[in-house]
Amino acid sequence: MPLAPLRIQSLSVLLLAVLGAGCASQTRMPPEARNALNQSLSGPEAEQYLRISSNVTPLFGDGSKKLLTPYAPEDVQLLDDTDGKPINPGAVERVLPAGTKLRITRVEFPTSWVITERVLYSPRNWPWVYLTEAGAPPDAPPLILVMPPNLDRPEDFRTELEKYLSARDVKPTLDALPPAVLEAVREKRLVANMPADAVRMAWGPPETVRRSLEGATRQEEWIYPGGRRKVILADGRLARAEEAGAQILP
Repeated sequence: MPLAPLRIQSLSVLLLAVLGAGCASQTRMPPEARNALNQSLSGPEAEQYLRISSNVTPLFGDGSKKLLTPYAPEDVQLLDDTDGKPINPGAVERVLPAGTKLRITRVEFPTSWVITERVLYSPRNWPWVYLTEAGAPPDAPPLILVMPPNLDRPEDFRTELEKYLSARDVKPTLDALPPAVLEAVREKRLVANMPADAVRMAWGPPETVRRSLEGATRQEEWIYPGGRRKVILADGRLARAEEAGAQILP
């Protein structure tokens, strides 16, 4: 009686079709461009250096991986609850200081098939860059750098990636900082009067920048995701910092 196996096969095909319909591909980059980008970034360009001191946290519900993010868990906006509010991925487990040597092992785009394979309670609709820390044990969970969705061209992807990773060792840049500033950068802290580049290396790139002129002083207000953190720069130096509505510097 061949009918039973045929029925099971039909149900399997139907299930895959339903899953595919509910998890449409979230990338518009052509397959050949994705493959070329993955091969180049995980090949000769695999060795990278962290530009920004970053937090290592849980990857939401995926216990097999870790999230690498320049932002505090309270400011991560990768996954929302049923009310549309950002979900905290989990507490900071450690900090990887700027200059840490990493290796790209894979770049994974959110195709419909990839989305169905990822853990439901994870930012599964975003591109993921898989990283390993130099010297990490072979069984260490991969670090996941989550990239913005809809980066349609390889050059756009590379530009975004270069905000966080550098193919060149950043040690000379770090060594040029005053000792107190360098220590703050490594610990993801701010200190008064630190230069704008050091602020970025400590807290990461802002989501919004507002520029103004106060007399002869060039002023910038950096607003971080969620608006919980803000910094004010005056002529390229840190003048004031706020967190959760409270001034923390100077």
